[in-house]
Formats: sequence, C-alpha cells, structure tokens
Amino acid sequence: MTAVVLLVAVGCLGYAAAARHLRHRGDRWPRRRDAAVCAGGAVLVVSLAAPWQAWPPFTGHMVTHLGVGMVAPLLFVLGRPVTLALRALPVAPRRRLLSCVRSRAAALLVWPPLAALVHIAGLWAVYRTPLMDAAHHRPWLNALISVHLLASGVLFSFAVLALDPLRHRASFALRGTALLAASAAHGILSKSLYATGPPGSSFATADLHRASYVMYYGGDVVGIALAVILCHQWYAAEGRALVRDRRASAAT
Repeated sequence: MTAVVLLVAVGCLGYAAAARHLRHRGDRWPRRRDAAVCAGGAVLVVSLAAPWQAWPPFTGHMVTHLGVGMVAPLLFVLGRPVTLALRALPVAPRRRLLSCVRSRAAALLVWPPLAALVHIAGLWAVYRTPLMDAAHHRPWLNALISVHLLASGVLFSFAVLALDPLRHRASFALRGTALLAASAAHGILSKSLYATGPPGSSFATADLHRASYVMYYGGDVVGIALAVILCHQWYAAEGRALVRDRRASAAT
C-alpha cells in the first residue's frame, strides 16, 4: 500500500509541477484542474488504504470499488492530463505523445461503445463469476482487479467526456448513448447483487443489501455527474455554432 501512496503522490506532484510551469511562462491553466487531480489521488488512496476491514466485508469492498473504478477516474479525467502534457513537454516528447493520442489504436480504445463495454464487462466478470472469490485468496489477483477497475474507469470517463485531444471526437449522441447503456448495465448488476451475492461468496444478507445500495446510488451519482458535464459541453458547442451562423449571416 505504501507503493500506491508513493505513486499517487508522485503523479500529483508531477501534475502540479507541470501546471506551475505553464503558469510561470504565462499560459492559462485553471487551478480547478489541479484540484480535481489531487482530489482524485486522495480518493484513490483513501479507497485502497482506509481500514475498510472494520466495515461489513462486502460493503467495504463496494466502497473501494466505487472510489477506485468511478469517482477517482472521473476526477483524473477532469484534470485533462493529456492536454497538460502536450503543453508542458518539450517538442520531441510532445510529438511522440501526440502521435500516440491520434493513432488508430487510441481512437479505437476511446470509441465510447467499446470503452463502455470494457468497463461494464469487467464489473460483470468480477461480480458474476468466481473471480472475486479467487481474488480473496490471491493478493496479486486482487491488485490486478483494482488496476483494471481504475484503468477501465479512466478509459470510460475519457471516452464519454472527450476533454483531451482525440483523433476523432465522437458525437454527443453516441457518447450519451454509451453513458446511458453503461449506467443501465451498472444498475442491473447492482440490483442483481441485492438478491444474490457473487459466486462462491457467503456474505450476510444485510451486507449484500447495503453493498448493492452503495453500488446503485453511488453509480447513479457518478453517472449523473458525467451526464451534466456532457450536456454542458453540448450546450456550449451549440452556442458556439449559433454565434458562427449569425456572423456568417451578417457577413453576407
């Protein structure tokens, strides 16, 4: 766990240093993005390092899942780390990063339906196969699942919000549909856990119910946050398009 804390601290400090570099040379970089990344790091550390053992086991696990797989990824994406790197790095590394971001492979990974499928399929695999029971006896597997939850959560939030530069930015309709489908699948999974725990588990009924509430309502909160940000982007884009049309009409 010490290694996780160190990695998060190094990542947040590196982000803050890059942001400070931009401001020092006169570029604008909102401090709310720094706050979002630091908050994401704090959520990640608390989710993994807090003494959840004192809680009912499945409820504590679900709080960890919510922080690692949904809340922290959203906060990290709101910090626009790729944009920051592209603006702060020297020319040669910036060109290499830009070529990676705009590659066909990256475009496929951040295609909203695929990102949603990877994110939701991983959750169903954890809770509807013996994988969770196996991870309980294998620390390395449990760590691998946490890494997957974090990575797939970041990928999904990145694909839906499309805040950083992309090869092709998906339409608002496609991103909204992917978000709606993922939210529905997440809700169905959480409701199924209310009735039946993961295969091989023997959690108490009250623990199952409480954990399913955490998953259902916590997922709703993050889903609504994503939807609000997406709607704001759509509204702003429509406003810019309207201004352009008015200017074109005035010019003619």
